[in-house]
Amino acid sequence: MEMDGITTPFGRRPMTLGMLVNQARTQTMAADASVDKWQLYRWLCEARPKLGISDRALSVLNALMSFYPKNELAAGETLVVFPSNAQLSLRTHGMAETTLRRHLAALVEVGLLARRDSPNGKRYVRRDRQGDIGEAYGFSLAPLLARAGEIETMAAAVTAERLLLQKLRERVTLVRRDIVKLIETALEDGISGDWMGFEAEYRMHILTLPRVATPEILMPILTELEKLRTAILKALEDNIFSHNTAGSGGQTERHKQNSKPESISDSEPRFDTKQGGNAETQTLGAAGLDGIREDELERRRAQRTIVPADPQKPYPLALVLQACPEIIPFGPGGTITSWRDFMTAAVVVRSMLAVSPSAYENACEILGPENAATVIACILERSGHINSAGGYLRDLTRRAQRGEFTLGPMLMALARANGNPAKRAG
Repeated sequence: MEMDGITTPFGRRPMTLGMLVNQARTQTMAADASVDKWQLYRWLCEARPKLGISDRALSVLNALMSFYPKNELAAGETLVVFPSNAQLSLRTHGMAETTLRRHLAALVEVGLLARRDSPNGKRYVRRDRQGDIGEAYGFSLAPLLARAGEIETMAAAVTAERLLLQKLRERVTLVRRDIVKLIETALEDGISGDWMGFEAEYRMHILTLPRVATPEILMPILTELEKLRTAILKALEDNIFSHNTAGSGGQTERHKQNSKPESISDSEPRFDTKQGGNAETQTLGAAGLDGIREDELERRRAQRTIVPADPQKPYPLALVLQACPEIIPFGPGGTITSWRDFMTAAVVVRSMLAVSPSAYENACEILGPENAATVIACILERSGHINSAGGYLRDLTRRAQRGEFTLGPMLMALARANGNPAKRAG
């Protein structure tokens, strides 16, 4: 062995139990222990997070290992290196002496080095007449050899954790992409469903993602995101299945066909005029719609128009403000904190865009007050591309009355544009 026994540090440096255990470990390592020093250094670089040392401390250790003349650290050899601080500073690219001392102390504290101090604290070597090393004082690399197996195991664990984290990040990215694109598709195609609820749940999970993630943090978040994607796919599947009316005989009540010219669809009655009678009465009688009350029939005869759909459910205010930020300065006090503030701002913007009160009241009746105000905010965002704001609002209102317009696609398109300013400018 290259040390006869336990040594204590020079001067005011205290002796610790960690140093004692570290030196004792080198005394008990196998007599045939050996390891390639540069392979060992690569393991150290991999295991650095678990060892609790900095990359600059590893640079100092690399410089110390370069002073050892052989590539292999072996038991029974003199594993002490004794460079001066000036030489060590050169091999660490000019590191300051105080910085060197700090990192050397850190390496000794974590048990990667052991001090082999001389009586006067200097680093030097005594050689015999044949030039072989008799006594060497400096830093012993023996703890590295004694802990080589432990360091290799740490490096393997860190590598496995890094690969797992990489896979989890990839899976989270794919699931996030699926969720966003599925919700966008559903909104743009006007498919019924609680898509904004799914969007809000998705945002809640995304906010829990930290900047520096670990597998322990990502795993539960990924599980929740995969559950959300499954729920979205189930909602889409149910909706598509419910609209696929030509699949089986059990669905014929949703898609009735008749070869007779006077037959009609259950959901869209025709008003074909026939000679010698009332057209609507004849067609309704042919279809056998006994459930329609007489007063409802009279009202339809009088109006001869499609019954307006129920006002759409308003979208979350946070999403609306993200999509339409230009309306915020028109709120009370230059800010918007509630739907009341938002609708107050919409009235101001309506006047500014020269939209008539009747057009706005009609939109409120068909779309609902919140959604009508949202449409005004969307028109403000696109005011540079719209010639007549009032005409555009009336057209959207008529389309919504016929069931041909939903606010979701317009809102999501503006939200995406505000999330990517460069694309919006183009």
